[in-house]
Amino acid sequence: MKNKDQFKVLIYLNNQRAINGLTPIYVRILINGVRSVIATRHFVNPNHWNSRTSQMKPGSPNEITINSYLNDVRAQINQHYFHLIATKSEITAKILKNLFLGLDEVGKSNEKSITEAFDYHNLKMLDMVKIGKISPQTLMKFKITKNKVLEFIKLNYNKKDYPLSELRLRFVTEFEHFLLTKQSINRNTAHKYIKHLKKVINMAVGLDWMNKNPFTQFKCVYVSPDRKVLNQDELDLLINKELKIERMRNVRDVFVFCCYTGFAYADVFQFEHDAVIKGLDGEYWISKNRQKTGTKESVPLLPIALEIINSYRDDEYCIKHNKLLPVNSNQKYNAYLKELADICGIDKHLTTHIARHTFATTVTLANGVPIETVSSMLGHTNIRTTQIYAKVVEKKVSEDMQNLKAKLFPGSNNMKIVG
Repeated sequence: MKNKDQFKVLIYLNNQRAINGLTPIYVRILINGVRSVIATRHFVNPNHWNSRTSQMKPGSPNEITINSYLNDVRAQINQHYFHLIATKSEITAKILKNLFLGLDEVGKSNEKSITEAFDYHNLKMLDMVKIGKISPQTLMKFKITKNKVLEFIKLNYNKKDYPLSELRLRFVTEFEHFLLTKQSINRNTAHKYIKHLKKVINMAVGLDWMNKNPFTQFKCVYVSPDRKVLNQDELDLLINKELKIERMRNVRDVFVFCCYTGFAYADVFQFEHDAVIKGLDGEYWISKNRQKTGTKESVPLLPIALEIINSYRDDEYCIKHNKLLPVNSNQKYNAYLKELADICGIDKHLTTHIARHTFATTVTLANGVPIETVSSMLGHTNIRTTQIYAKVVEKKVSEDMQNLKAKLFPGSNNMKIVG
């Protein structure tokens, strides 16, 4: 469009739409005589309107609010007009109207929603999965988070989606309440979902889909759980238990291997036949990028771990499937662990995570291995994560000393420092 073409913005009262003595304010955009009309949300008394200035008269009700709104309308339309000139784009009255209303040229809303933000984020993450930069499990967590957010929107707002521009801090606080109460999720897990949501919203801000992240003030607080571990007596009981059923021996060996290496089930499941390497120290190691975080986890193998590996070097299943150990599916593995605990008389709910926790506490920290070394072997990116296990060890030390005190000095529980 050329600069000599005529462009006008007129603000006026539409007397034909008057209701109960109040008249609506309309905005007319003119481009070379072709018009497009916008109805504002304001109705006013015609006696309070100045048709010459196209504003409310001084002292009229809501004068400042309405006049400020009309000035902003005119400024926005002018801004869109000059932007189209600068970019040498087509300019029509309808295009300017749609731009002001947040619509595209055909009248479809171009405002982004939560679903679009998640879909864009997850599509980019899928590209990272394809080149091995992110694990499929990480992508799955964001997909699950998206589903939970949409379930929440459906329940709380009776909508299928939610505009990014309408998000407020209240949304995330209500989402937390939904996760804790309606879905009975513990606080740590709920806050993981909220962290994923905040990350997606931060991406939307970076893409200029919204001005700021309204969830910034919501703080996700991690509450240290009461981690279950096996003590050395229970470990020895597992190791020395004679098991006649082969599948139970396999499950026991894999679990004990995890207790003495610290590897998670997902990592051990992927270990191939040649996973063991010789380190610079001449000892045998296993080194792997953790499936959960992608960080490197390198562990020198203790004799019991090597013994377990050697016992399966000629195993038919391991050779056929190129596996280091005969690891079952996660569902079967956890079911067999419950059965194993019953057989061995261990009054604890054995899970894949208990083995990793046992390595961090009973096997390493409790035997004087520095926490920095344990953190490195576990593949933790932050030593504060490892310090959770140190608290478990302190608790165990306290329990042991309480037992010792009761044995050596019975009746001393009420002793206090004098003075």
